[in-house]
Amino acid sequence: MSARRRDSGGGTDEPVPPSFTAALESIRSVSLRSEITVEETPAPQRLSPYAVALQAEVVVGDEEVASGRFVLLHDPAGQEPWDGQFRVVSFSKGTVELDIAQDPMLTEVAWSWLLESLDERGALSRAESGTVTRTASQSFGAIEDRPPSGDVEIRASWTPGSPDIGPHLLAWADVLARVAGLQPLPVGVASLPLARRS
Repeated sequence: MSARRRDSGGGTDEPVPPSFTAALESIRSVSLRSEITVEETPAPQRLSPYAVALQAEVVVGDEEVASGRFVLLHDPAGQEPWDGQFRVVSFSKGTVELDIAQDPMLTEVAWSWLLESLDERGALSRAESGTVTRTASQSFGAIEDRPPSGDVEIRASWTPGSPDIGPHLLAWADVLARVAGLQPLPVGVASLPLARRS
């Protein structure tokens, strides 16, 4: 993971502040369940002086059942809309059965997954915001033999209460698992350490 400030045009990079270094270390220390594969991807360029982005896929068997993105933004000067120096921006998307996608309660339930996951992981947060989108698809014509399907997307952002970002990453991974329809890991079952995929 990058630990330098983006070049602002002057030709040199400045060392990152200790708070962002601590945040990166807390992310590196996270272990995720084996179905979730994560890799670092280019971070947004204009939202904050410092940022890191992770892309995830949830694969069961040979099938990708969910995907997502986790972005951590950091501005040592703070940003008023964030109410802090850090901001997490996340995206989670998974395929669900058609009858679930058509349930109007799905949006509220899916949003509760995020809030519950943050709470269960002890990820202190504030200024939560986001949207939940559910879609239903029916195929016609040459592809009419495809079964009806649905999707749910959760776009969310929140302000962490400290540079300890590991619990926030775990909460997001829990949301991904729920979107993918995975059962919670039994107590005592080990997960795998977070690592960049080659």
